[in-house]
Amino acid sequence: MTGVRVRFAPSPTGALHIGGARTALYNWLLARGSSGEFVLRIEDTDRERSTPSNLEQILDALRWLELDWDEGPVSQFERRGRHAEAVRRLLEEGHAYPDPASADEVKAYKAEHPGAGYRGEAREAPEAAVRLRVPDHGATVVEDLMRGPVTFENRVLDDFVIARADGTPLYNLAVAVDDAEMEITDVVRGDDHLSNAPKQLLVLEALGAQPPRYAHLPLLHGPDGRKLSKRHGAASVQELRDAGYLPAAVRNYLALLGWGTTDDETILSTEELVRRFAIEQVGRASAIFDEQKLRWMNGRYMRDLPLDEYVDSVAAYLERHGHAGAAADPERLRAALQIAQEKAQTLAEVWPLIRFVFEPPVDDARAWDKVMEPEALPRLTATLEALRATDSWDATSIEAALVPVVERLDAKPGQVYQPIRVAITGTTVSPGIFESLAALGRDESLRRVEAAVGRLSS
Repeated sequence: MTGVRVRFAPSPTGALHIGGARTALYNWLLARGSSGEFVLRIEDTDRERSTPSNLEQILDALRWLELDWDEGPVSQFERRGRHAEAVRRLLEEGHAYPDPASADEVKAYKAEHPGAGYRGEAREAPEAAVRLRVPDHGATVVEDLMRGPVTFENRVLDDFVIARADGTPLYNLAVAVDDAEMEITDVVRGDDHLSNAPKQLLVLEALGAQPPRYAHLPLLHGPDGRKLSKRHGAASVQELRDAGYLPAAVRNYLALLGWGTTDDETILSTEELVRRFAIEQVGRASAIFDEQKLRWMNGRYMRDLPLDEYVDSVAAYLERHGHAGAAADPERLRAALQIAQEKAQTLAEVWPLIRFVFEPPVDDARAWDKVMEPEALPRLTATLEALRATDSWDATSIEAALVPVVERLDAKPGQVYQPIRVAITGTTVSPGIFESLAALGRDESLRRVEAAVGRLSS
């Protein structure tokens, strides 16, 4: 596909949910893979819910995902003059007519004409809405890039309203006009919009405009097979960011929700996604969003990050989540992250692993009671003596000092190392014990082990 011009058209009525993010990504991949253009259009005609803060949430989400746009954001509301002009033209050319019929009148008509769509009569009245004339015969066919032709019999379609009595243009009229005037070549959106497609095609036909190609994506489901929602975990892009996922991993995972490569590769750089993505290869079945699989993929991305990028990503996350002090100490942070990179699957999991480097041990009574049994005192005392006698303070030297202690006490490594871990971190989970001691530093490590020995002795 060449010369593609696509649009992502969210309504700013809340945060950008994960399904919307996948739609934006697919449009972006189509544009970037064809040297085309990606237009951001904001469908903000719902003035009560289309708030500036909601718009900023969407823009913030797209920026975080690193999905840049070539044009926009274009406000659909600000184009209402163009929509009104199209309504006037359709009225003048006889493709539309004023109709004051009430909901009850429409219902009565359908009762008298079972199986047929509503057909009204042109009647001038102050409360008259504007309806588009739908042909009585034939069919409107949506040529869908993923599902093939989808046929809608015209006789069952209503003459649908394109403008309210107060002159406000409605959704299907506005979308069709915008797609035509913005020269959109391809409309990629969720299949909840498939029922709107014949109406928009009829508007475009009446205006004499070239219709775009359509591709309607199956909606995302959770692992339980139900429509994706908050009960499945993170539901919006901001929630994924706050949970500590990397933008590149999210792009990779979202791209594979319904689409896949012929060689079944799963770890794909954004450059590879741009090169290989094809909308025609997206499946028709609903894809399953499984956050556990995203966590696995994110862990792969985190482990593969160059250390400098890893430090920058963690520092930005820590600063955003109330740990600015750690983020402001790059040398110590780098030392701490060197030992934690293999352990964490998300940025949110990093701080619990490295917190002990920046703060006193946490007060975890369960960890203390589980590990610091009476037998721990002589073992911890022996390790303290060995650590005091160590000349160098690096992971290799610390290991060389502690391994003989394990052998001399005829103990299992965990019986010796876990009390040290609880002493310096307060928890039973940390990076490797030798690396953790090295990152904490000689003086602070000895001080914490001494304090634990004193507590056990008392």
